[in-house]
This record gives sequence, C-alpha cells and structure tokens, in this order.
Amino acid sequence: MSDIYLDVTNKIVSALSQGVIPWIKPWTTSGLSADAPFPINAITRRPYAGINIPLLWAEARLRGYRQDRWLTYNQARKAGGHVRKGEQSTLAVLYKPMSKEAHDEDDQVVRDEQGNVKMVQFALLRTHCLFNIEQTEGLPIEEQQNDEGEDTMAFIDHAPAERLLDASGAHIEHRYGDSAFYLPIRDLIQLPTKAQFVDDYLPIRDLIQLPTKAQFVDVGSYYATALHELTHWSGHHSRLNREGITGGHAFGSAAYAFEELVAEMGAAFLCALTGTQGELRHEEYLASWLKILKEDKRAIFRASGLAREASEYLLALMPDQATEATERLTA
Repeated sequence: MSDIYLDVTNKIVSALSQGVIPWIKPWTTSGLSADAPFPINAITRRPYAGINIPLLWAEARLRGYRQDRWLTYNQARKAGGHVRKGEQSTLAVLYKPMSKEAHDEDDQVVRDEQGNVKMVQFALLRTHCLFNIEQTEGLPIEEQQNDEGEDTMAFIDHAPAERLLDASGAHIEHRYGDSAFYLPIRDLIQLPTKAQFVDDYLPIRDLIQLPTKAQFVDVGSYYATALHELTHWSGHHSRLNREGITGGHAFGSAAYAFEELVAEMGAAFLCALTGTQGELRHEEYLASWLKILKEDKRAIFRASGLAREASEYLLALMPDQATEATERLTA
C-alpha cells in the first residue's frame, strides 16, 4: 500500500534537490490572477489547496508549464479531448476531514459531562493523478490560453499587498542596509528601504524604473520579503503563539530552519493571494530543509498547515477582503 506522506515528501525533496523551490509560484496567471491565484481544476474551476499547491507549482517549474490549470484523465476525455500519449501524470492529494464517535478500551461510546457523544477528528487521504492543460489536446475549454501579445509593460498593482501590511498593524521599520528580519523580543519587522530592491536584469513586467538612476525597483521581491517577515510576525505569543517563534530556537537549528520553511510557504501563499510576483532566495536553508523532510515524512504537511494558518490569520485582519481570500486558500 502506498504511503501518501512519504510519496508527497519524496516529490518535494526531489524538487528541492534540483534547485526548485516548490512553494514559489512559477508564472504570472495571465487573465486568471483575480479569480485563481492558486492552481485550479480546468473543468470545475475549483482551486486546489493545501499540499497540492506546492506539489503543482513544483511540477510546473520542473516541466516548464506556463498554465496553472489541471485535470484528471477522465475529465479530459469527458470534455471531448484527451491526454497526449506518453504524458506523465502529476501526484495530487485528496484531503477530506472526517469525524467519528470516540470509543473507550471496552468499545463503549465516550460522552462528555453533558452527556454528549465525543467525536474524534481524523483525515482521509488518498492520491489521484492530474495532468496539466498543456498535456492535453482537443479540449473545447479555453484550450490554450497564451500570454503572448499581452502588455508586458503593464505593472502589477501591488496595493493589496500594501493593504495587507497596513492592516496587520505590525511595527515595520525601513533602514538602509542588508538585513531583513523579525525580532520577537521587540515585536518588530525591519526591512531594507524599498529603493534597495534593485536589479538591472529583471524582466520589465516586474520592474518600475527609478527616476534618478539607471536601475529598477524589484517590487515583487520587496513584498515577498515583507510578507515572509509578516508570517514570522504572526507567530508572536500574543497572536498565533507559534513554537517556531516563541521557542527561542538558535540560528542553524532544525527548529529554526522549520520556522523559515513555514515563513517561506506563508509568504508564497500571500504573494499569490495579493497578486504579487515575488521570489525569496534562501539557498542557505536548502540543506536544512532537505534534512528535515528526509527525516520526517509529515514535516511538509505540518509546515503547509502552519503557513495556511498564518495566512488565514493575516487575511482576517482585512475585513473587507478576508472572507473571499480565505475561501481561495481553504477551498
């Protein structure tokens, strides 16, 4: 019998070993970003959630897919098309929360003080195989969306990311320098100045030209960094009380690296939800992440769950958008 936790972990480890960070979104969602920040089912338009997000993102990066629409073999056939011969499927996981009556050692139903039956919560996991829309032929549904011909000069409006930072109420200081960090003892986020996020070689769609310098502001990387630190901020004892922040773990420890993994995934989810194209580059943690995942097949599930919890908490601080954005994250 297949071990789903091990299968998923092996996929993530394989991607990391090839230098692909699975929780970084691999594309701009041309025409779809407003409704589908995460991978979606090409037929139902339902977004994939949980561990399926990094799994599908990683596969897209490894195989060079430009679209974030997926479907099963049978869905392609029923829609009037087919998966091309020889195409390989991608692992996905169906997660279904379940509950059942609690029983004691004598197989008697357990009740609480009010006489109500206690319930035990558990999850039903099973795998299924998906194909990217680019692996199919003959589908009548928006078969080959292509971003060619779009205005690549258009600058993505990052107002949602800015509103998220503002709504959090986090104490954020910008100082010229090389450091970006969250300091729990002062409950403070420190970031370099926005003008420091520069790169002469970035694609034009990711840039705004500075008025006085022949350089470009890498807006996406700024927000990715800020949202990474904001995810750390959510773990403060007065908020989510996440052990990775409150435990006082030393730099270089496994627990420290695991919190960095949570923050990276949290930032990736928030970047997707706010339409921000940003990428963090924490190569120094790759070896630690690989070690953690190889030693514990459930670690990636825990990290994904904590990142989702942090994202939901932060989105809830934006009453005008929290419900819609949280539905996208949890669907």
